[in-house]
Formats: sequence, C-alpha cells, structure tokens
Amino acid sequence: MGRVIFSISYDIIPQKREEYLDVVRELKSLMKSEGLESYSVYEQKSKNNSFQEIYVYDSKEAWENVDDTDNERVDLLMSKLSDIVKEKTTQYSTLFEV
Repeated sequence: MGRVIFSISYDIIPQKREEYLDVVRELKSLMKSEGLESYSVYEQKSKNNSFQEIYVYDSKEAWENVDDTDNERVDLLMSKLSDIVKEKTTQYSTLFEV
C-alpha cells in the first residue's frame, strides 16, 4: 500500500508570527504517531507569513487512523494555531502514492 502526503496551507496574522513559530517548534517535537513518517512546516519563499504543513504517512490506513491518536498537548497547540491563522486562507491537499 502506498504512502499518503497530507498538507495544509495557510497564511498567519503577521503580528503573531513569533507566537506561531514557537507553536510550530513545539509541534515538530511532539508530532509522533503510528505510521507518521514525517511532519514538516515550510514558509513560502515568495510570500511572507504563508506556511504549509506537510505530513507523510506510511500508508492510507495510518492516515485514516490519525484521529485515533490522543495527545492533549498537541490538541492545545493545534487550537492555538487556529487562533493565529488568517480566516479563509486554509487549503487542504491529500495525495495518495501510486
């Protein structure tokens, strides 16, 4: 079964950039779940404060089971992120390896 790449793109509120970077640094150290090969965050070169989170799962099953993972600290950080992201800028993409 092929891998899955799930990505979330969004813009953040410029005044909250440092808070955002702190949240992402902590998330990167905590993002571990069964089947998650990697979690990375990138900033778009041509547009400041525009970021993309990329999750790589080793299988479709691992990707489908991601909600089964319970981590209160990750949930809290994700909630903080939602307060930093500009409204109506979020886009999701899911790619299945062939």
